[in-house]
Amino acid sequence: MHRGRVVFGAMDEVVFGQPAAAAIVAQMDRLEAARAFLMVSGTLNRQTDEIEKIRAALGSHCVATFDAMPQHTPREAVIAATEQARAANADLIVTVGGGSITDGAKAVQLCLANDVRSVETIDSIRAVKGSAPAMRPPSVRQISVPTTIAGGEFSAIAGVTNQRSKVKEALRHDLAMPRAVILDAALTMHTPEWLFLSTGIRAVDHCVEGICSREAHPYADAQALHGLAMLAGGLPRVKADPRDLDARMDCMIGTWLSTGPLTAGVPMGASHGIGYVLGAGYGVPHGYTSCVMLPAVMRWNRPDNGDRQALVAVAMGQPGADAADVLDRFIRDLGMPRSLREVNVDAEHFDAIAQQAMATPWVPRNPRRIDGPNAVREILLLAA
Repeated sequence: MHRGRVVFGAMDEVVFGQPAAAAIVAQMDRLEAARAFLMVSGTLNRQTDEIEKIRAALGSHCVATFDAMPQHTPREAVIAATEQARAANADLIVTVGGGSITDGAKAVQLCLANDVRSVETIDSIRAVKGSAPAMRPPSVRQISVPTTIAGGEFSAIAGVTNQRSKVKEALRHDLAMPRAVILDAALTMHTPEWLFLSTGIRAVDHCVEGICSREAHPYADAQALHGLAMLAGGLPRVKADPRDLDARMDCMIGTWLSTGPLTAGVPMGASHGIGYVLGAGYGVPHGYTSCVMLPAVMRWNRPDNGDRQALVAVAMGQPGADAADVLDRFIRDLGMPRSLREVNVDAEHFDAIAQQAMATPWVPRNPRRIDGPNAVREILLLAA
């Protein structure tokens, strides 16, 4: 008998297939907001006219622009953005860019609400062992226009990197989730191919670890299985023709569906857990962590969840095939890295990575039980 609890998040709506600038103005009107603080991709701001189009559409309602968020969302940049938003007296944050910017804005919301003004005092709002401390809810909320497809805009968790400890830490609050997400495929035309495709594998990872979890349930499966099918069809079409906006939109909607398990309470597994460590400690881009780890984790887990892995192969159009092999080939065919060596992580670091991975929220909930660092090391050797 199925058991569980699905909590519906604090997002009002998702808008897709409309130009971002007009959709942002419509959201400002809907939310009765007057002072938009833009947190945007530096590349989009400096090398294209996309952000200027949005500023022009907002007119005097755009009060400031922040375009200096590095990957993995370091604390220092979160504080810099918070101070700029505070000085501008913003009443809404609008993000246009990848996951680091989206997560940065979630963190800024919490810093504004809780008078966090320094890198050190982010400790006061950091989640410890999965649970967030008591804090004031954000009153300046955000809307997000993603340009990559890892899916972080659909969650209430921000990953922020502590540069001193080299650990990506979670900030979480139900109201940190964006109030609206705007999916505009045309904006992703500027995203480098490696980044679009690799974050697409991150979304595949959400689907696959959700489907393969011991805590999977039908509500989450419905989204993850269809999301995986859309991504499996869409990503190769984007690779074949970068101008194919329909394929890009399929990938974006597939990514939205990929977050179904996480938002419905289904935990991720070792691919996500180890990925956190590789990102924060070793500078591996978010999407590449999934490209490298997911097939290895599937191989290691197969003795415990072969029946669930069979569903993955079906959703990817290869019923009866081994899911790890299907994923391995799929990721290779997109031209993505497939080994830790290719992302400059050597075996000498495996012991340290294995130790740190045990402290992440997901490794202890991997479908095949991971009792200690030695098991993580076995997975790392499969991915070496």
